[in-house]
Amino acid sequence: MKKTLSLMISCLILAFFFLSVDAGYNGSDHVQHDICTVTSGPDEVRIMILKRPSAQSVRSITFRNNCPSTIWPGTLSITGGQSTQLSTTGFALASRASTSLDVQTPWSGRFWAQTGCSTNTSGWFSCATADCASGQVTCNGNGASLPVSLVEFNVGMFGGRDFYDVSLVDGFNMPVSVSPDGGTGICHTSTCPMDVNAVCPLELQQKAPDGSVIACKSACTAFNQPQYCCTGDFLTPACPPTNYSMIFKNQCPQAYSYAYDDVNNTFTCSGAPNYVITFCP
Repeated sequence: MKKTLSLMISCLILAFFFLSVDAGYNGSDHVQHDICTVTSGPDEVRIMILKRPSAQSVRSITFRNNCPSTIWPGTLSITGGQSTQLSTTGFALASRASTSLDVQTPWSGRFWAQTGCSTNTSGWFSCATADCASGQVTCNGNGASLPVSLVEFNVGMFGGRDFYDVSLVDGFNMPVSVSPDGGTGICHTSTCPMDVNAVCPLELQQKAPDGSVIACKSACTAFNQPQYCCTGDFLTPACPPTNYSMIFKNQCPQAYSYAYDDVNNTFTCSGAPNYVITFCP
């Protein structure tokens, strides 16, 4: 009986200590401590460990549409990793409106905006740029058609850190930025605020039926040649920029302009920040 009582007192002291630590902990990615209880039987005294569930971090990502007309953001979770699917894979966002989605870490994926969307008489939904070809507002696991401006994320997958960027490797269809809200470290905004369509060369232009330029292809998409795609003999980190990729880089220095354009283009932030993605920043 004395042994049981002693173990119970020790267990209560440990439980009080761990609960006190949890109450004073402000992090989002910590694993909660175990709490013990004591049981006794006719021939034994033993300590049982009760496992409290681990807390997973959740990031809130807010989408803002500063463009003059409605856009249709799409979402894609990279299922080859540990990513969970988001609550929606596509939605309409009116001009000057905003909405938010929760991302449970770890998560890897991308976001973009479809433009010029409509539904035909057969009920098929399609868009003039970045169409995900699902026939619906939701993309249902489909990626965007090219050309498209992308926001890419790896959230909480590497020691709790987040990595994010704006990518024009697959071309450009609209200006976009991504900004951390909170967090620790070098939590800078990654942005492509310029309208690349305005300087897009004729051979890269994607046009609407009225002749207006609505997107700008990458040289890889337009010509499918190794020097533009960094494939074949150019499949190396030494793959150089081209005159075409420099058009994108000159307009948006913080964005990826071709496959190996790694310098100063991937941003990182710790401390479980939320994020704001702004279209037409």
